Amino acid sequence: MRHRTAAASALLAAAAALVPAAVPAAAAPAGAHGAGRETASPAGRDAALQRALDGIVAAGVPGAIAEVREGDRVRRTSSGVADLQSGRPAQPGDRFRAGSVTKSFVATVVLQLVAEGRIGLDDPIGHHLPGLVPDEVDGAPVTVRRLLGHTSGIPNYTDVLRRDGDDPIRKLQNSHYTPRELVELATKEMAKTQGTPGAKESRAPGQPRKWAYSNTNYVILAMLIEKSTGHGLAQEIDRRIVRPLHLTGTTIPTTRQLPGRHMNGYERLPGETAPADFTDFSPTAFWGPGNIVSTTADLNRFYRALDSGRLLPDRLLREMRTFQETEPGSSRTYGLGLESRSAYCPGEQPVWGHTGSVPGYTTFSFTSADGDRQITLAVNTSLTIPEKAEDAAAKAFSAALCVK
Repeated sequence: MRHRTAAASALLAAAAALVPAAVPAAAAPAGAHGAGRETASPAGRDAALQRALDGIVAAGVPGAIAEVREGDRVRRTSSGVADLQSGRPAQPGDRFRAGSVTKSFVATVVLQLVAEGRIGLDDPIGHHLPGLVPDEVDGAPVTVRRLLGHTSGIPNYTDVLRRDGDDPIRKLQNSHYTPRELVELATKEMAKTQGTPGAKESRAPGQPRKWAYSNTNYVILAMLIEKSTGHGLAQEIDRRIVRPLHLTGTTIPTTRQLPGRHMNGYERLPGETAPADFTDFSPTAFWGPGNIVSTTADLNRFYRALDSGRLLPDRLLREMRTFQETEPGSSRTYGLGLESRSAYCPGEQPVWGHTGSVPGYTTFSFTSADGDRQITLAVNTSLTIPEKAEDAAAKAFSAALCVK
């Protein structure tokens, strides 16, 4: 059984990353799709989903929870434990850190501000936050659109922290950063690489920038929300999304602790025999790109509302779901705060949503192209997930999202 525990510094590379370890990015394993008559009925799909979650836990993950929706039919299930010390079972309504799923919330608020005429998608960010980052990167302006779509060229601050001495995960867990300090980590990195041979991107005139995932983009966008509204990020997300949709389990915490009943988060760190507890975590470490706490039901409700047009006008929802290539040959494409995957249901329309990964937690929340099927799956580990758990997770996605 393979585990991703080569070095502590390598772990942070995945923290709050676009692709969580539990979600295979390239292709579904053999047998994950087209399971045939066994899963053709609702009861068969329910059984397949439960087997998949049990398989995730059997592979070494402490706990897994999921909510699946097909039309008006909802299935909630779980496996394993939420707390290794007490043995408390994981329950579908448990809260968890949703990681980069936060980006979909932030992008939605930004696009609402576009709809209100407060900002423009193609506004240079310097018009709103002067001096925060360079006006241009490699000759291309840093715009709101490019920040949303990860084509700004601004480095990922978590990559910088990954190289910052020993035990970077623990350091991040116990740190306090202001948003500006997180952005400065990236801009200082840019200053170091200026003039480095091969550092600049070669592009034809008019060609879009190469896609490069960066959490820094969403720190900047969160700052933009605060500057444009005069209110805190948490207040705007609560006012515009959480309260209107009655997302009763969704918060942006201001302390290290998780509210209410929740799954504890764990990682197996190099040199440590017992899983390390990452439940309590600095609320500033992933402010903007990955700091929302939520539930499986709330995330499904959010993406369903987004798909139905309750949160954005059609023209901006189309912009949000205009996906571009991330890497040559990848089944993953990216829009504005949303990603699309084609691997889980080969031969069918890609599913869309977002994935999330922070130390101790992995989240997958996706919706079928027709909006009829959804799954949100969360597990209480992230950076050290066994390969067999990845395979089991892919089977859960297939049972929930694919047309049989």
